[in-house]
Amino acid sequence: MGFAYLLALLVSLTGMVVLDRRFGLFFWRAPPAAAVVLAVGVLFFLAWDLIGISAGIFYRGETGFMTGLQITAELPVEEVFFLTFLCYLFMNALQGARMLLERRRPS
Repeated sequence: MGFAYLLALLVSLTGMVVLDRRFGLFFWRAPPAAAVVLAVGVLFFLAWDLIGISAGIFYRGETGFMTGLQITAELPVEEVFFLTFLCYLFMNALQGARMLLERRRPS
């Protein structure tokens, strides 16, 4: 069970890639810009996490669903995959909403 959460995150990330490919939302629209935006978003949230950890606000919860591997103290490896998923989900949703609004706009 130690890899269940990581596996769920990888399946979810795969779903984001499939949606992106099918509708040309983020990486399939502008790959270089998408890579930069995704990297900046993940790095921002990792910095946020590290600040929260150093302030004693964030801590790693104990569960049997996680691998137990940590990048630093209180920062599990799954957090990087979660933040990547979170940023990718937001960018797909944002671009999808833009595309829907463009379709509904009268010509």
